[in-house]
Amino acid sequence: MRALVKPGPEPGFLLTEVPVPPIGPTDVLIRVEKAGVCGTDLHIYNWDSWAQQRVKPPLVVGHEFMGTVAAVGDAVRAVRVGERVSAEGHIVDLTCLLCRTGKAHICEHVEIIGVDRDGAFAEYVAIPEYNVWRLDPAIPDVYAAIFDPLGNAVHTVMAAGVSVKSVAITGVGSIGLMAIPVARAAGATAVYAIDVNPAKLELAKQLGADATFLATQAGLVDEVRGRTRGDGVDVLLEMSGSGAAIDQGLQLLRNGGTAALLGIPSRDVSLDLAERIIFKGLTVLGINGRCMFETWYQTEALVKSGRVDPAAIITHVLPYDQFAHAFDLTRKGEAAKIVLDFKGDVARP
Repeated sequence: MRALVKPGPEPGFLLTEVPVPPIGPTDVLIRVEKAGVCGTDLHIYNWDSWAQQRVKPPLVVGHEFMGTVAAVGDAVRAVRVGERVSAEGHIVDLTCLLCRTGKAHICEHVEIIGVDRDGAFAEYVAIPEYNVWRLDPAIPDVYAAIFDPLGNAVHTVMAAGVSVKSVAITGVGSIGLMAIPVARAAGATAVYAIDVNPAKLELAKQLGADATFLATQAGLVDEVRGRTRGDGVDVLLEMSGSGAAIDQGLQLLRNGGTAALLGIPSRDVSLDLAERIIFKGLTVLGINGRCMFETWYQTEALVKSGRVDPAAIITHVLPYDQFAHAFDLTRKGEAAKIVLDFKGDVARP
């Protein structure tokens, strides 16, 4: 099969032929049709310090996808060949303390497809039956391909408890943008979006942000506090992974506020913990992935109801052999969400 591979410890991916993954008795083989390009994929593509510490090439990359079941193992009971599916990309052991106490999404022995084991930027991917998510017929393919990152936004918003609260979002890449309508649907009273990219901020307005700010704007903290009776926002959703953005976001929070941190920094972050967190009495939440599988039900409900429409966030759908162009657009900030098409008839490498 054709697949995008991280062949070695250097920037870039290689489009090449690899064996179709084998499946065990409880596994499902999925024919990939659409796959989303994620910020994590960009970390791996660029081969930054985070990727160097985490990823062990060679590896088939990619973890956001949808497709059709091509084959099932002998012990698979609930999934059928021909079904249209997506999948939770965190492969967990189901036996550790966290899995047994309802927190499988932070399993101590988790393997993430496209990061720790072969992933979905390929014609086929093998997934345990437990991780497979049947797709509602009402969900279009391109939407279904990004339920993973949309679920990240849903999990972050729900964990932070934004109902009847003011919210600042630092970093409006694809997940930060998704968080705007999710926060609105969850009952946020005001949403402020902050980024370094004017085009992304314009899209944030279209998605329902009350106000948008360039991160470099003079007096930004004072202006946001002025919009919140001088206190600061109730909730910070940090989606960028930038040390400067994290520091700025914590300044925007009122005393006693909640910070939900999803963005992955590329390097160590330095903070004045006393001033930014301890003396302010903040609650700080580390957000990893999606709750298995509560978030998937919530995400499906939000999309089916029309409360969250991913259409404006998906700016490009490209044939998978144009992956280099997709990552160039992502790196330059010229795209929100890109979906790669693995179903179309495109030229072999």
